[in-house]
Order: sequence, then structure tokens, then C-alpha cells
Amino acid sequence: MSDLSPLAGSVRADQLNGGCFCVGVDQAALAAALDRETEIPGFAGDLAETHPWLFARSPVFLPAETLGRMMDVVAAAETAVVLPGYREAALAWTPPLARRDPGPLGAFMGYDFHVTPVGPKLIEINTNAGGAFLNAVLARSQQACCAGVVAGVDAPGPATFQQHIGEMFRNEWRLQNGSGTPTTVAILDDDPLAQALYPEFRLAQAQLRAVGLEALIGDPRDLKLEGDALTLGGVRVDIVYNRLVDFLLEEPAHAVLRQAYERDLAVITPNPHIYSRLADKQNLTLLSDPERLRRWGLGADHAAVLAATVPRTVLVRSENAAELWADRRKWFFKPVRGHASKAAYRGAKLTRRVWEEIKVSAYVAQAYTAPGERRIQPDDEPVSLKVDVRLYTYGGRMLLAAARLYQGQTTNMRTPGGGFAPVLVLPTVAVNTDPCAQAGAATSSPGTACHDRL
Repeated sequence: MSDLSPLAGSVRADQLNGGCFCVGVDQAALAAALDRETEIPGFAGDLAETHPWLFARSPVFLPAETLGRMMDVVAAAETAVVLPGYREAALAWTPPLARRDPGPLGAFMGYDFHVTPVGPKLIEINTNAGGAFLNAVLARSQQACCAGVVAGVDAPGPATFQQHIGEMFRNEWRLQNGSGTPTTVAILDDDPLAQALYPEFRLAQAQLRAVGLEALIGDPRDLKLEGDALTLGGVRVDIVYNRLVDFLLEEPAHAVLRQAYERDLAVITPNPHIYSRLADKQNLTLLSDPERLRRWGLGADHAAVLAATVPRTVLVRSENAAELWADRRKWFFKPVRGHASKAAYRGAKLTRRVWEEIKVSAYVAQAYTAPGERRIQPDDEPVSLKVDVRLYTYGGRMLLAAARLYQGQTTNMRTPGGGFAPVLVLPTVAVNTDPCAQAGAATSSPGTACHDRL
């Protein structure tokens, strides 16, 4: 268990995030890696043209203690969600389809944090957390650029990352089926060619094929049930890597996938049960209630972690609406089954018209926690961007850490200089981990361009 006292490395991380402009993302190394790992010449160039703000220009610095504390939060949350009392409460507000547990743990869980002066705060949990494959390539490219300058989050090489991914999907198969070996993974989303992260689907396809799993990219409307088989383009599908935002498979266009899930004809990961247990934002009302968690049997250490890191969250109801409106500056409002920050509002910017809509919709109010900041210098003048940190996990184990830089109320991937950013970890040992100083430039000189000397 990580120490929950003030974090020793926070001051140094704040200094670097606020004034180190000399360490930039190695764009050439990133482009070469993307082309190499997809085995598609020109892939990176096309991506840069269609998604100019997908990758940030600068990394984010994070104290090792903060990363450890984040993993404590993951451990505490994943312990809490299997408690009988919690499961009963969480599944009470979900439809019957999602109440049955077919076994899988959920591929690429995403735990999103804001890093504050008093430590990380868990903002939400996501079951279809996009960006993992792209961020893995980004992290490896940055590690090569900054080798020996700072410690990095474990950024396994291509073969190791692919092995982890192969093991994850094969384990999902075993958890549902007990034995046997999957052959084909279908990466599914509505109209995948139109999705903002379609390039990641192609990267995922290449990496899954590299570990011996045939991978198809498709639209769930093209699925068919042929006897006891789920097929896509005439090929039997063993595992669906589910990127849909119809988390409970309620839309008519997903009827075939829903039937396959009901009949256990394929492993769906993540699936409606995992979403309902972990990612429905109503569950934040449970995870931010330490007294109730303790009554359900959560240990004191885990309960203390969640009490310190999960902002208070309440359901918006008619009986508390007047109070929430009066104190709206203290809250952030989110639809209970929202995604990609859509229809989410900071209370301080809320209009009466929007509030009238929120009151009659399914929303939670979460105590507002300001995001961290990273100053970058895209042109002549430095600018401050907001920072979210995401841990991609599987079964409570971290696969990767990444950050997102943005302006505005929520992450948007449309901010010049923003986008996905690699996380560089500052070790706890008393060594010089200032990359600007090691490169011969002071952090107090924001215009210094020392990146080419790293």
C-alpha cells in the first residue's frame, strides 16, 4: 500500500510540467514506429494529416509516488466491486441483460485521474477506453528519446506489449469458455471508417495478427448468426473487441451482437456486465461512500484509499435539485451513461436552460476537481493545457499510463499542441531527474531548445 501522506516528488513534477519545454515528443521516432508496427508505409503521415492534434508535443511528468497511489485506487476499486453488497446495488439500476456475469474481466479498462496538490483524484472509470495501442507506440518512442534522462512508466517493447495483449484476449476466452483457443478477434464499432480512432483499429489489427490472432475490423450491423456461430464477412468470430458506446447493447442495429452475447456464442469484451459493475457513472456514488463500502465488508485500507481519492458523487434527483443548483459551482455534472465527455458540464458554466434538461435526465453530480496543468510552447508564447492521466489496466494490473492535454471543459483532441501525451515518471530516489538540467538548460528558461541534445 502506498503512503497516503503528501507526495515528495510533487514539487519537482509541478516545476517540470510548468516550465520544462526542452523535452518534446520525438515526432520522427513516433512516425517511424507507427509505420513499422502497422506495416503500412505512410500510415503516420496520413494520420498526422487527418488527426493533427492526436498526439501532444510534450510529455507529462508524474511522481512515482503518484503513480503508486493511482494503482492503490485501482486495487481498492476492483476489490470493492466484487463485494456482494456492492454488486447488488450496482446491478439494481441496470437491465437484466447486464446482470449475468459470463466471466471476462474486460479488455483495456481505463481509470481516469486528475492530479491535484493533495494527490490523484479518480474522475471516472471506462470500459471502452480508447487510445491504448496508440499510446503504447507513443510511450516507446518517447522512452527512446529520453533514455537515461528520466525514469519512464514501464513501456514494454513491441514484442512484449503484443504478448501482453495476446495473453489478455486469450485469458478473456478462457474465463468464459474454460478451455480451447480463440482464432479470430473482431474489432467492432459503428461505421468504423468514420470513427476518430479508426487508425487505432488498424494498429490493433496489426498487433493482434502479430501474436497469432486473426483480426477483422467491422460494423456490428454486418454480423450474422449462422447456427451456433457469430460471423463477420463469412468468418467465424471467437472474440469481439467491443468499442461500441451502446454499452448495454440496446440499439436495434446491435441486435445480432446482443443475441450472440445472450447465447454465449462469442466472448464480448468489454461486455454489458463489466460496464454495469464498473463504468456506469452511478457507481461513483457507491465508490465515493466509504461508510457504505465498509458496511459491505471493504477493508479499512482500501476504504481509506477510496475516501481520499474518489470525489463525492450523488445522483441528481428532484429532492436535491435546488441545493445542487444553488451550489452548482462546486459540482461537475455527467450523464450516467455518457461517453467522450459528451453532455458533461462544469457547474460554474451551467446555464439555467441546460440545468432544466439535466434535472429531468439521468445525471450524477461529482464534486469538482480541477485538472492538473502542463505548460507547452507551441509557438512564441507558452500556453497552459489541462491534464488528465489515464491508466489502462486489465484485471487490476496496469498495462500502460498515458495523459491527455486539452483546453476547454473536457478532453477533445482538438487542441493545438494537445492530444495523447506520454507519461514520464520521476523516481523517488535522490538523483538529478531534471531533464532540462541534464541537457544543459535550466527550466527557468522556457525558450531553450535542448531537445536535440538529449
